Amino acid sequence: MTVPDLAQAARTLRVLHVEDSELDHQLILTQLRRAGLQVDVERLDALQAVLDALQRPWDAVISDYNLPGYSGLVVLEHMKQQGLPVPFVLVSGEIGEDMAVEAMRNGASDYLLKNNLTRLAPALLQAISAAESQRARVAADQELVRSKQRLHQLAGHLQTSVELERAAIAREIHDDVGGSLTAIKFDLAWIDRHAKEPEVRQRVAAALETVSSAIDASQRIMHNLRPAILEQGLAAALQWMTARFERRTGIEAALRVADDRMELPAGVPLVAYRTAQEALTNVSKHSGATRVDLEMSLEAGVLTLEIRDNGRGIAAEDLAKERSFGIRGLHERAATVGGWVDLSSPAGGGTSLILTVPLAEDAIDALGEDPDEDTGHSIWGRS
Repeated sequence: MTVPDLAQAARTLRVLHVEDSELDHQLILTQLRRAGLQVDVERLDALQAVLDALQRPWDAVISDYNLPGYSGLVVLEHMKQQGLPVPFVLVSGEIGEDMAVEAMRNGASDYLLKNNLTRLAPALLQAISAAESQRARVAADQELVRSKQRLHQLAGHLQTSVELERAAIAREIHDDVGGSLTAIKFDLAWIDRHAKEPEVRQRVAAALETVSSAIDASQRIMHNLRPAILEQGLAAALQWMTARFERRTGIEAALRVADDRMELPAGVPLVAYRTAQEALTNVSKHSGATRVDLEMSLEAGVLTLEIRDNGRGIAAEDLAKERSFGIRGLHERAATVGGWVDLSSPAGGGTSLILTVPLAEDAIDALGEDPDEDTGHSIWGRS
């Protein structure tokens, strides 16, 4: 007889034998040992004793079909209800084909007749090996889920940290750079009023123009780092972004908002704003579009923001690129508030990006920090 798994055969297998006949028990025990298996077999026949014994760890259960007051299928059903990942081999002298099929359908690993036990050892080893492989797959799947959850939490934390650092940098630009430039502008204006020489006044006018440009640039950088206009509401911020995008790029842009007074949970407006910002940046850089439309709505407690353009579209292989970090960043950012992003190229051309965020409170995962809250601290600490 060939034993299918030498590793299984080399170890002692703990087997629960549900059998009311001592003679049949000895026959099965002899058959297993004759096959070279090391087994520790415990025989039970009372139903309650069997159910209690199933709480202990077993490598396999071998059960007769006809038992005092119950059948082996009762034991199998109990194991199924309890979710016990233990292989179950049905051995009987009087089982019909229909009953055998029912047992296999209910989760039995195999069935054999008592008058032909030559296949018992291979069947037992195969059932144990299959059960262990299944447990290994389940454990691997669970670990994969936990790993994805940890990565999601890390990505969310990094997104939040980036927003906090952006806020800190914007505040420092406003307080230090912006204040200094404004002071220089006042000094240059004073010099311009008191200077007599035309050359000096010409130089001062040029310096004033340079400082004004620097102030405008610092304000633009501050808006990109920390959009203060979000305090006026997401609709107002998107309207400002759309108008500014159209002026800067020459691409026609339009925004449609179903309700410009919608109340949104903390964190969601910034996620929606950053998603639109990233989408418009991609439109200007890669799409070749001449028009982009933004549409935001709130229905049945779900916020939807769509950005679509009439450009060249995006290919499926572009979405699958290993270094598509911008697209991955959009997905991770949306996930921090329990949302998701769908990116596609409709048949008519162009690209459509849809952000969907359920607004139920338990869907918001702020990861312990609120990126809309200005904490006044840089993640690098105070200087």
